[in-house]
Amino acid sequence: MTITSPHLGSSEAWTDARLLYALEEVVEKELNRHLRVAKDWMPHEYVPWADGRNFPGVFEDGEAWEPGQSKVTDIGKTALVVNLLTEDNLPSYHHEIATLFGRDGAWGTWVHRWTAEEGRHGIVMRDYLLTSRAVDPDKLEQFRMAHMSEGFESDNRHSMLHSVAYVAFQELATRISHRNTGHQSGDPVCDRMLARIATDENLHMVFYRNLLGAAFEIAPDLTMQAVRDVVVNFRMPGHGIPGFERAAAQMAIGEIYNLRIHHDDVLQPVLRFLKVMDIDGLGPDGMKAQEELGLYMGGLDDEAARFDEKLAARRARLAARAKG
Repeated sequence: MTITSPHLGSSEAWTDARLLYALEEVVEKELNRHLRVAKDWMPHEYVPWADGRNFPGVFEDGEAWEPGQSKVTDIGKTALVVNLLTEDNLPSYHHEIATLFGRDGAWGTWVHRWTAEEGRHGIVMRDYLLTSRAVDPDKLEQFRMAHMSEGFESDNRHSMLHSVAYVAFQELATRISHRNTGHQSGDPVCDRMLARIATDENLHMVFYRNLLGAAFEIAPDLTMQAVRDVVVNFRMPGHGIPGFERAAAQMAIGEIYNLRIHHDDVLQPVLRFLKVMDIDGLGPDGMKAQEELGLYMGGLDDEAARFDEKLAARRARLAARAKG
């Protein structure tokens, strides 16, 4: 099946300001839908407060942190820290999207609502980590200070369409990362908490995915180029976290987030839902971007297959070693 997208004026006519205005009605519709289906929840209800005790410092009876005090797995701890530090940079994310999308009308209402919902995630994750003693509280705070002190600048801040395309994929990537972290955490309490966060992230993805679909209808060539650029150059917002590359490698091996997951569970679902590779009626630039996107996805699938083979070989070695 193909989708025909009419050209509504030349690509050169679409400035960010015009696109924001043209999509305002869609934003209002998606905002209203989001508010109907989103459920408010209380972060404190997901934290095992009864497991908490004082740390040394102000409290003389404080108990020093030790690695064995938590039931969370090692890979769960690594991923939880990465996910939390990513959420911690919310002030910078808010600044980026508020500057790009504006603070007025439906766009502004969405920006503030999204920020408020995302704020819950950092609150509940930090409370859980400290109460369950899953991580060293001193190091966690040192990482937070280092990461936030660097700030955050989006790779896509130059373009409204690139930013919409990015968050359509990134919100799903975050949802998958949280959900898989919960599954691998070894703690049912952590799993429930991250499932709740993942539900929010999925609703955010749906908002941006539907907005991206509307952008394809009014500016297909520019939107196709934006999607091509974002997919080819995609990286998670937490890439500036201290030790991120090592943590990302561990998360890849631990099957929380890796090339196969990125291809199969993040990129493909959005591209397939929007039928991006079936859109016709594109101009030369749009057709070129669509072709390059298809080639990249094929290459990424091949790369993911090679990663799968290495991961399987690693599992086999570990199993053989365990048998003695």
